[in-house]
This record gives sequence, structure tokens and C-alpha cells, in this order.
Amino acid sequence: MIVKPMIRSNICLNAHPVGCATETERQIAYVQAQKARRGSEGGTGPRAALVLGCSTGYGLASRITAAFAYGARTLGVSFEKAGTETKSGTPGWYNNAAFDRAAGKAGIPSLTLNGDAFSDDMRKAVIAEAKKQGYAFDLVVYSLASPVRTDPETGVLYKSVLKPIGAPYSGKTVDPMSGIISEVSALPASNAEAAETVKVMGGEDWERWIRQLGDAGMLAKGCLAVAYSYIGPALSHAIYRDGTIGGAKKHLEQTARSLDAALQAHCGGHAFVSVNKGLVTRSSAVIPVIPLYLAVLFKVMKEKGTHEGCIEQMERLFAERLYTPSGDIPVDGERLIRIDDREMDASVQTEVNRRLAEVSEANLAALGDMDGYRHDFLATNGFDVAGVDYGADVPRMDAI
Repeated sequence: MIVKPMIRSNICLNAHPVGCATETERQIAYVQAQKARRGSEGGTGPRAALVLGCSTGYGLASRITAAFAYGARTLGVSFEKAGTETKSGTPGWYNNAAFDRAAGKAGIPSLTLNGDAFSDDMRKAVIAEAKKQGYAFDLVVYSLASPVRTDPETGVLYKSVLKPIGAPYSGKTVDPMSGIISEVSALPASNAEAAETVKVMGGEDWERWIRQLGDAGMLAKGCLAVAYSYIGPALSHAIYRDGTIGGAKKHLEQTARSLDAALQAHCGGHAFVSVNKGLVTRSSAVIPVIPLYLAVLFKVMKEKGTHEGCIEQMERLFAERLYTPSGDIPVDGERLIRIDDREMDASVQTEVNRRLAEVSEANLAALGDMDGYRHDFLATNGFDVAGVDYGADVPRMDAI
């Protein structure tokens, strides 16, 4: 069959197997080129990495960097759906297959477990696999994003929401395919909704992973635990940083401080939250105001030569923050790693705000980078990837 993107409400509902694999291979090639460029400048990296949420976005990029920049063996966990003969699997299913295939070819040990990373059963499976292979993790990356989580202690299912807190929110957004700008509104969350969002996306599950791994002897000396967050510009704070998702991220950041003390005592390790740059992901595409902001941000950063995608961010995070030659990990006053420094540069934000005040459908092409935003939106699902013949027949969607 000929596979074309199926898009509804800023969400792409299908994936192209060849495109996903090709995009994963592109990211691997980038990391390999950077490794050659940095040469002996790089620090000593991880030897065994556990990546929770390994299949897309920052999690996939982290796994690629650990494996192909440092030669680390990786164990990845994600919850993906395989394709059938006629129906697409999720993008992450094809990404994972491409990663494991490339790692095997390069002689880098890798294993991907498919299932609920929030469950104690998955924690037991990870621990059993690592014990069977005789290694412990010196890097644990926590990059999970999900609308729901079942608490293993109680069996209660919690649901996250993307809403402001205290007052309604209105802002402009843009359709990635048509370029149409519209106004979107969101009613404030209830106290219960805000609390449930923290249960799903806060630090509780991350802490449970680190505690159970530590109790099982699966954390190597000096282990680093890293989770990911986003702060973004002031214009998005009402819907994001000061909303329900932001509340969960603040809980994640608080958890990092308590985990850091626990890891230091247990194995001389550390826990950090890395605040990353805003990028087109399956999650960010549906956040009000963010798509329009990103389209303008991309234009400004590309003009300045500072734009980065997922793989560029994670390669720089590892090389210039987590694994520096000196061993020092630079943080801000809140103990946050700020790899969003180029996005939040004062000159970048000033220019983005100026353009956003003037932007309209008529001048969006001049003030923003809708072509770049649209490409990133499609490429996350394997479409619009260079070198892929989208007119060619895909015999089976379960082919990997």
C-alpha cells in the first residue's frame, strides 16, 4: 500500500515504517559524526544505560547518544503497538526496531522491552534482564510521557490533563498543515485534575524506579539519574509552567533533590532534571500557543545558527553537561541543567516576542518557519524524511 499521513486535530494517527527507520538512522549518523568531531575532547560516558521512554523524542535521542557516542549497552523500555499487515504500528515501534538493528550491526548490546513502564512487573523484568547479563546501570534516563498511570500500590488509574490553574486560558495556535492561525481556550483544572496530573507526570514513578533498582543492586557506582522537563517562555506559562503539566514538572524537580541525596548515600551517584529546548513532539503539537511559538522560534534560531532538534540537544547534553572532561555538571541556582540555554537566550526571546506580536496568516511565512515546523511534525511519524520514496509500495505494515 501507499502510506500517507493521516492527521486529525494536530495529531498524526499513523506512521511510515521506512521513514521512521530512516530518521532513526539519520540521528545515529549525526551522533557518530559528532563523536568523530569531538575526538579526545569528550569525557568518559556511560557504560550501561537504562532509558525509560526510549522510543521517540528525547528518550530515543538519549539512547542513541549513549550507544553510538559512548558505546554503552542500553536497555530501553517503552509501550508501543506493532503494526498489522494493513494497519500502521506506532512510530516508536519502528524506531525501536531500527535502533536495535543498528546497535546489533555495530556490536553494541541492546535490548528493548515493550510494556507499561509504570508497572512493578516491568521493573522486575528490567532487573531480571540486567542480572541475567551481569551488569548494573550507571545511567538511568527517565523520559516517560503518558496520559494515564496506574498506581502500583493501590491499582487506581490516574489521568493527566493539560489545563491552566486558577483562571481560563486563551491563546493563538497554528495548524501545522494548513498554516491557519486560530484562537484556542482552556478552562481551569479542578484541584482533583491537578493532583492526578502530578500522580501521572510528577516524580513519584521516577523515585519508585530508582528505589527498586537500588534495592536490587542494579545501580552502579556513581550512577546518574536524569529526567527531562521544559520551562519555556513567559507567554506559555499560564497553560504550561503554571498549569497542570508544569505542576507535575515542578514535582519532578523536587524529586530530583531528594533522589540526589539518596543516590549519593547509596552509590555516590546524582540525580538531575535537564530543562530542554522546545521541540515538535507528539505532545507539544497539541499544547495551545506552543506550535505558533515554535514556528517563530525555529525561524529566529535558524537565522542565528543556534537551532537544534532532539538529537542535537541530547548529544550536547551528554558531551557538554553530563560527561564533561572535568566531571563537573553545570547547573543553575535551582540545580537544574539548562540545555535550553540557546532557546532562552535574551536576544532570541526578544526577537521571538517581537515577531509574535506582529504575526498573522499573511506574514507567517516571513516571520516564522512553518516549513521547518511542518517537516518536524511529519518526521516524528516517519513522513517527509529525506531519501524515502513515499510513492513506493509498503507491502506490509508489520514489517520491521
